[in-house]
Amino acid sequence: MRIARTAADLRLSPQGSVGLVPTMGAFHEGHLSLFRAARAENDQVVVSLFVNLAQFGAGEDLERYPRDEEHDARLAEQEGVDVLFVPAADEIYPPGFQTWVEVEHLGSILEGVHRPGHFRAVSTVCLKLFNLVRPDRAYFGQKDAQQAAVIKRMVGDLAVPVEIRVCPTVRDGDGLALSSRNAYLSPDERAHALALPSALQAGDRSLLNGLEVDYFVEADFEPRVRAAAVRVGQTRLIDNVVLEGDNR
Repeated sequence: MRIARTAADLRLSPQGSVGLVPTMGAFHEGHLSLFRAARAENDQVVVSLFVNLAQFGAGEDLERYPRDEEHDARLAEQEGVDVLFVPAADEIYPPGFQTWVEVEHLGSILEGVHRPGHFRAVSTVCLKLFNLVRPDRAYFGQKDAQQAAVIKRMVGDLAVPVEIRVCPTVRDGDGLALSSRNAYLSPDERAHALALPSALQAGDRSLLNGLEVDYFVEADFEPRVRAAAVRVGQTRLIDNVVLEGDNR
C-alpha cells in the first residue's frame, strides 16, 4: 500500500476500475466493511483520510476527534487498500479557496438544522475527492443515511461520473452502531446509548427518555429510514434503521 499526500502522489493506473472510500480516519469495523466492499468490486482501492475541518461547527469536537494515522494505515493495508490518500488541509482547501457545493433541501433538514453548513462542507470535500481520484465507485455507510442521500443528489444533479454505493450499518454485539465517536462514551454512557438503536427498532421515541433528543423522525431518503440524533453526556450520536419493505 502506498500513502499519498498530494494529488500528484496518487498516480493511479489508467487501466481497471477504481473504488474510493472517503473517511476521516479512526478506522473501525464499519470502515473496514467499506474497504472490503470496494476491494471486491474494483481493481484499485483508494481510501482517503482527511479530518475535514470545514464540516465541524463551533463548539464541536474537531480538536479531540480521534486521530491515529499509523494505526489506520496498518488496518487499511491489511484490508488490501492500494492507496491511502492523506492530504494536508491546504491540498483540499488551497489559499484563497472560496467555492462550495450546497445541496439545498436535503442538506438543510435534520442534521442540517442542528449542524448548519455541515453538508455544504461534506458535499464540497467529496466532490473535490471525486475530481482528484476519479473513482468509478464511492462507498458510504448506511449509518450516515442523510450524508449518503446528499451525496447521491449532488452526483445526480451535477452529472458526476461516479456510482455511489451505500453499505449496511455495522453494529457492535450490543446493537450500538459503530462510530468513531463511540470512543468518547464512558461505560455508563454507553449503556444509556443503547436506548438509541432500541427506540429506532421499536419505533418508540419514549424509549429515549433521559436522553437529549435532537430529532426522531421518518425520512424519505432512498431507502426510507427512521432516523434519530441524541446526546449522551457530551457525545452526539446518530443512527437509523431502514423501514421494512424498503431495502433497496
